[in-house]
Amino acid sequence: MLSAPLAQQIARDTSEVIGYNVLITDDHGIVIGSGDPSRLGSFHEASVDVLASQQAAWHTAAEAQRLRGVKPGMTLPIVIDGEAVGTVGITGSPRQVRRFGLVVRRQTEILLQESVELRSLLLRERALEELVRDIGSFDPDVVDPAFLVARAKELGFDLTVPRTVVVVEMDEPLPGGTGDVATLRPEVLRTLRQTFGSAALVAGMTAGRFAVLPVLKRDSRLQFGERAVQAITSAHGFVSRAGVGGPARGISALHEAYADAGDALRLGKGCDPGASAYVIDGLRGHQVLAAVGHRARARLLSLVAGDLATHADWPELRTTLIAWCESGFNLVRTAEALHIHRNTLIYRLEKVERLTGRPWRDHRGTLTIYLACLASQLD
Repeated sequence: MLSAPLAQQIARDTSEVIGYNVLITDDHGIVIGSGDPSRLGSFHEASVDVLASQQAAWHTAAEAQRLRGVKPGMTLPIVIDGEAVGTVGITGSPRQVRRFGLVVRRQTEILLQESVELRSLLLRERALEELVRDIGSFDPDVVDPAFLVARAKELGFDLTVPRTVVVVEMDEPLPGGTGDVATLRPEVLRTLRQTFGSAALVAGMTAGRFAVLPVLKRDSRLQFGERAVQAITSAHGFVSRAGVGGPARGISALHEAYADAGDALRLGKGCDPGASAYVIDGLRGHQVLAAVGHRARARLLSLVAGDLATHADWPELRTTLIAWCESGFNLVRTAEALHIHRNTLIYRLEKVERLTGRPWRDHRGTLTIYLACLASQLD
């Protein structure tokens, strides 16, 4: 509990403030902190009785001579949760240093308690991060899912209820904003926990990447992503994006949702740069095409789209084709989705027909071009 670096820092700083040498021992009476570095590592015999009785002791020059490693002054126990974990001593005339004794001991206990709490918090954050990483890399042939469920329960989370996975990535500060992603990490974790509530498992994965496992209720999964992005933007002034996986219950499903959330974020940024939150449901086609590799996608695009992919209007025509297929080959719904007139839509589809030689009412052929359009978005 009482580490040597912390003890040395407390002893050095306190000695400079009060003008008397302060030393700190561990629970065996060994000096681990002192304003006088020459005393480090020595045995302070007076601390043994102080640790046992948890009572302060004063030593005159004559009394100090009879004790090993002791100088005139005062020795007080450092007590945390009823346990003596060390002592703090002040060198000087007992009459002079008495007025500093209780203050120095109390300050030492406060600093030590803060150190313990900080260490406990860091250990908990590390445990949450490792738990989420283990979910992300879960292999049922290697790890028993009940083991991960039990670990989560010890940390206060129930992984047997329906959840999803949101992966959030901080990008860059908004215009006029300042701050460093790594420095903001604890604050962002706090913001996300306040946004999603205590039932959501939140962990920091890298400096600017976070995972949230919220409980599924009435919110749509897209809303989860939008809430995460909005919270980070409002509280910290950073542009961020979020990918959301599918609904999941149990470790195996959460593992898939975690992978899907990462894919949604990666694929969504390329397919729709203007958006900030992406749900894997709308990117399943891209996900499958991403798995076949760049060369296969490039060949599909070349064979199916031909001159269409090199035409000046290719981005507009590609958007039109994607909307046409995803709207069920319905002119009215497609025009509404694109916010254009029905005649404008027909003009574009006829242009596609001229460039590809495929009738735009040939739905099977159009679906093949649709896959080529998705493939081109990836590359």
